[in-house]
Amino acid sequence: MKAVPVRHPGRWVAAAVLLLFSAMFVNMLVTNPAFDWPFLFEQMFSSPVLIGVRTTVILAAVSLAIGIAIGIVVAVMRLSDNPVLVTVGWIYTWFFRAVPRIVLCVLFGNVAILYQTIELGVPFDNYWLPLLGFEDGARFYSVPMETLLSPFVAAVIALSLSQGAYMAEIVRAGLLSVDKGQTEAAQALGMNQGLVLRRITLPQALRVIIPPTGNEATAIMKDTSLVSAIPLTTELFFQLQQIGARTFNLFPMLVAACLWYLAITSLMMIGQYYLEQAFNRSNRGASVRGAGQRA
Repeated sequence: MKAVPVRHPGRWVAAAVLLLFSAMFVNMLVTNPAFDWPFLFEQMFSSPVLIGVRTTVILAAVSLAIGIAIGIVVAVMRLSDNPVLVTVGWIYTWFFRAVPRIVLCVLFGNVAILYQTIELGVPFDNYWLPLLGFEDGARFYSVPMETLLSPFVAAVIALSLSQGAYMAEIVRAGLLSVDKGQTEAAQALGMNQGLVLRRITLPQALRVIIPPTGNEATAIMKDTSLVSAIPLTTELFFQLQQIGARTFNLFPMLVAACLWYLAITSLMMIGQYYLEQAFNRSNRGASVRGAGQRA
């Protein structure tokens, strides 16, 4: 009998349709004058835009680092036996996961409406000191809010607090993925909870934590565009918008924003890939050594 391969005409039709749409899209990119490619590339690498790229990368890196630290602390609080810590951790996660990041950016950008100055001193001194006959408050340091809370600091606070809520759930899932027998064995050896977390639980939880953390790093890089609402004038998207508004040629600048974010996040995804590969190799090596020791 002669074997006849099964034909799939639908696949070829779908491929032809996709190629047709791809050709139409490329033709639009090349022929449509609205893209204004010479102007786009001229402005895309101008000095203000490059400053915006640097600010965006620094903002994303600092916010992610602080968010990871907050996430670890809140995750440990959520897994604590103390009901107060559990409640506070749950409320923090609930609130900052529920409020959109652009709302947080606007909120912290206008927090000077709530407090004009930040003062350090004895708590509630304006209530109980007059009862003791003292008219002056026990405040020994004050600083204007506008001086303390610059647009960059407000952006870092807004993004970090929001990122910390998401990282808390990621870290908590990673910690819960570690078998409880590991913790019990470590405690039987006399390790305290902090040492168990640093040496036993957290290193094993990284295999679950790293992949979604890479996704969160990409997400926070893109969400730095939201801080233009504060406004943070040295941020990438703000700079490109201003160039478009000043030259009355906005659309090419929006395309330039897409290209910059594509380039930065692509580099981050490559770094994430190699980080995961290195971590997986280290895990496989540790498993082989453990099997050899048991043998």
